[in-house]
Amino acid sequence: MTPRAATLIGLAAIVMWSLLAALTVATGQVPVFQLLAMTFAIGACIGPVMWYFRPGSFAALRQPFGVWLVGIGGLFGYHALYFLALRFAPPAEAGLLNYLWPLLIVLLSSLLPGERLAVHHIVGALLGFAGTVVLLAGRASVGFAASSIPGLVAAFVAAFVWAGYSVMSRRFAAVPTDVVAGFCLATALLAALCHFTFERTVWPDTLMQWTAIIALGVGPVGIAFFAWDIGMKRGDIRVLGAMSYTTPLLSTFFLIVAGYSEPTAALGIAALLIAGGGLIAAKDTIFKRGA
Repeated sequence: MTPRAATLIGLAAIVMWSLLAALTVATGQVPVFQLLAMTFAIGACIGPVMWYFRPGSFAALRQPFGVWLVGIGGLFGYHALYFLALRFAPPAEAGLLNYLWPLLIVLLSSLLPGERLAVHHIVGALLGFAGTVVLLAGRASVGFAASSIPGLVAAFVAAFVWAGYSVMSRRFAAVPTDVVAGFCLATALLAALCHFTFERTVWPDTLMQWTAIIALGVGPVGIAFFAWDIGMKRGDIRVLGAMSYTTPLLSTFFLIVAGYSEPTAALGIAALLIAGGGLIAAKDTIFKRGA
């Protein structure tokens, strides 16, 4: 697989994650950790399907402790922190802090062996971050209540957790992507434990809610992680980090299409900044010849 192909696969994960907000709203009042457990359990089922077509890939689950620590810590740690942030802090402000992770990926990638951070990667990342600020600031409330501080801290830490997981995945490039199924299963089990400890079970009421949960498990919380793993290990990590800024933009677009949000002037400005930043950061991949 060429780096360009792996990068495109990683970009597919970004598109799937942009559906996360709209699909989550469509799930109704299912508690956070219960939803996390249900969707990650569905995502974990992708592994056995892959094993059926590729006998022997089940052996990928036999990995050192460090690999499991990074994988489970990344998936469960990030989502637990992010959902807690949305519970305790205003969504716009929490989202702004959370979407520091693409910028962190671009910058942290320079620490990896054989990687080099060029000027256009930094410019693209900063433009993307500026677009994210414009997009979310247009919907942000004024001022912060003291009760929202824990949520804001959780969102800030979540950004570092996901950026760290993504960059460290590159250091485990030799680890087969099949192991992601194990990460998803472990995340589902931990989420279920948290659910039974802290929450009351609430089942979906309608077919639409069940459909949204299944779609979440198959896409944003399933195939997306496998695609992201391939992109992080074999693709251009700096381009993926910068292009990740399209996630809040696309997410807002899908919310508008679904009728959950209204278009604003800030959205148009953010579109120019995010798209421009992504194109600048992806210059090497877009204009590379002979790949």
